[in-house]
Amino acid sequence: MNAYHMLAGEIIKHVGGKENVISLTHCITRLRFSLRDSKKFNKTILDKLDGVILAVESNGQYQVVVGNDVAKIYNVMIDDFGIKGDSSSADTHQSTEKKGNIVGRIFNKMSSILVPIVPALAGAGMLKALLVILTTYQFVDPTGSTYKILAAASNSVFYFLPLLLAFSCAKSFNAHPFVSVAIVGALLEPTFTGLMQNQGDIVEFMGIPVVLMKYSSTLIPAILAVWAYSYLERFLKRFIHQSIEMIAVPMLGLLIMVPVIVIAVGPIGVYLGDGIGAGIAYLNSVSGMLTGAIIGGGWTLLVMFGLHWGLVPVMLNNLALHGFDTIKPAAATATFASAGAAFGVFLKTKDKKLKSFALSTMVPALFAGVTEPIVYGISIKYKRPLIASLIAGTIAGGFVGAMGTTVMAYVFPALTTLPAFMTNTFAYYVIGISMSFALSTILTYILGFDEQKDENKVSDVSITPLNNNPVMRDKSAQGVSELLLSAPLNGKVIPLTEVKDGVFASEIMGKGIAIYPTEGAVYSPVDGVVSKLFHTRHALGVVSDNGMEILIHVGIDTVKLNGELFTSHINEGDIVSQGQLLLTFDLDELVARGFDMTTPIVIANTENYSNILATEKDSVDRGNILITVLPASI
Repeated sequence: MNAYHMLAGEIIKHVGGKENVISLTHCITRLRFSLRDSKKFNKTILDKLDGVILAVESNGQYQVVVGNDVAKIYNVMIDDFGIKGDSSSADTHQSTEKKGNIVGRIFNKMSSILVPIVPALAGAGMLKALLVILTTYQFVDPTGSTYKILAAASNSVFYFLPLLLAFSCAKSFNAHPFVSVAIVGALLEPTFTGLMQNQGDIVEFMGIPVVLMKYSSTLIPAILAVWAYSYLERFLKRFIHQSIEMIAVPMLGLLIMVPVIVIAVGPIGVYLGDGIGAGIAYLNSVSGMLTGAIIGGGWTLLVMFGLHWGLVPVMLNNLALHGFDTIKPAAATATFASAGAAFGVFLKTKDKKLKSFALSTMVPALFAGVTEPIVYGISIKYKRPLIASLIAGTIAGGFVGAMGTTVMAYVFPALTTLPAFMTNTFAYYVIGISMSFALSTILTYILGFDEQKDENKVSDVSITPLNNNPVMRDKSAQGVSELLLSAPLNGKVIPLTEVKDGVFASEIMGKGIAIYPTEGAVYSPVDGVVSKLFHTRHALGVVSDNGMEILIHVGIDTVKLNGELFTSHINEGDIVSQGQLLLTFDLDELVARGFDMTTPIVIANTENYSNILATEKDSVDRGNILITVLPASI
């Protein structure tokens, strides 16, 4: 087990435990929780955890921003902790749909639907842009088979977008995913599409007129169709006996929904999509500068609350209708403004940790379009960089909007995705993002910021795996009949299952034992390396020379003290010997403040061993044998 597992356990604990989590999703940098009891979401402690940039509550959804390692932490939560990775129960549907205002719920729903398919959209978009460059400079013949094969690869995602949306919507709306895909797939089936010669042709279904539409590359019809089917499916399951449910529900779903879609839902969705596209075009025609300024200045604010995904359907709709979009170029100025703010902090600060953090967050912003680490780790925290980026984004967005700047595919705005913006307005785009970056950098440098604010937190974003330390001493456990771990504290022995902390008591973090200390000192239980030292100094990890990963967590909820009353006598990466002093803490004061000082000692990589045997003594002195570990070969 590594530091991702440790962080995942701490996050789950402070969102109220596994039993409080209805479902979990993630986007580029943040974990999104749906919770049963929102009062258990402990923002104060979550904000202090190593590896957490910021905890955010937005419209009934609880978000924990962890940066670029979000997928790894998410997978640990799903695979190791058993958290539900999607909204797969009625409980989920009923609990999450009623939280937050209607606008917030719609934006959150759009996020849950679109986030899973964004990688496919971005990849296909970049391939489409690459093909434009290859044909423009005559590297590829646009009439040849090579071009047509690559064009099929780039077009497939957009042509069959309704099917991708159907699958994603089914998970979000709690409907059967493959039945949902089959229903929406009817809109693309050749027999149905062959009925239409021209958009708007009218045929009939059992005497009811049907207005024929083109549904490839559309968004709204698929979303509305699966949303409607989710209610029909739940209704049918109430009355159909379980013995025939597997056949009857899908059959009736197809029989009822396909006609309903082609008669009513589909045309409504198409007209609605056309209306949105016409509305954006109208705003640009009235004042492209004003529209661009609002988007460029407001995009970062939407990112702060995770609401920016709600505008993705509008961008995709523009691309489907017109072959280009004007929203993404204006939003790009906000991305580069955030990168400029980070660069301004890098140039201005004298704090080495903050300088390093600013540079490390600027790189993914410039090359991947990911700005959340900057927004949460710098802009919000230090305030003035946020002001600088908003001003820069507004001015540059106004310029980009006034010039009618376009993009030909859906991509994250970054230096690596410049080909997608190579339309006839490419020069204006380059000027706009350059202006945004430079202006934000200059304003951040001039406005300054309080470098002392939360100075302990800037190093917390990086996560180092427990077993990834390069200075391990070379010993081996091969041929050893048993491995011994000595007691790191003096005190009373307590079974791990009796610890008043669900994460440790459930042994999710690993098997081991706990000690209630009689002395405020922690000593190394083995020869090894300090693989992790939390900045709060209440917990640390040691990897023994023979590969045991040991976690020592002093007290329950002592993370709240943010390091107060704890003193470390070692640093992360130090080589230590058995019995060497690691930490000291004011035991009397901690007890006086009401903290439970029960200290779990667990073998984090329990799965590597055949058995973990804890001492049967009621109490131990440091140096006594506490745990006997039997290698898997025994």
